[in-house]
Amino acid sequence: MFAVELKPHLVHETVRAELNARRAGTHAAKSRGFVAGGRAKPWRQKGTGRARAGTIRAPQFTGGGVAFPPTPRSYDVKVNKKVRRAALRAALSAHAGSGTLGVVPDDVFEAPSTRTAADLLSSWGNDYPLLVVAETEQENVVKSFRNLPGVYVVTSAETEVAELVWARSVLATETALQQLEGRAK
Repeated sequence: MFAVELKPHLVHETVRAELNARRAGTHAAKSRGFVAGGRAKPWRQKGTGRARAGTIRAPQFTGGGVAFPPTPRSYDVKVNKKVRRAALRAALSAHAGSGTLGVVPDDVFEAPSTRTAADLLSSWGNDYPLLVVAETEQENVVKSFRNLPGVYVVTSAETEVAELVWARSVLATETALQQLEGRAK
């Protein structure tokens, strides 16, 4: 699981798909057909010396429509399941190979304590931003780490390859790491 060969093209494809999926795609502008007004021909076709015009809502007029306006669309990119799993394995094994993957026993935090979490991170001595992966039932872990600067807490089901690539260090609980392994296999 943690000795997988890194395939950058698979990681890139997956990260690109995840970042595209976050985009809303709600941008829009009006073309000449949707702008209000401009029904009548502004001047006659011939004899004025001006260029012919059918409406004052054409793109070259002030107040006219946009020539090729953006329209709402989805930016989603399909990535195969096997590619997603391979990218997740590659991202995890890259952290494991560089020594930036840490595992916390499930029973370390009896009660929420940000000070204990800060002491744990300072003794570990890895770089920020740090990604902490915990399960939703492990509220003590989540509450201990969520208020620290440079620390981002997610569940194992929410963990994306883009976050793993973005984070300089990853800290996971034993249960969350087992869930991640299950997702990656």
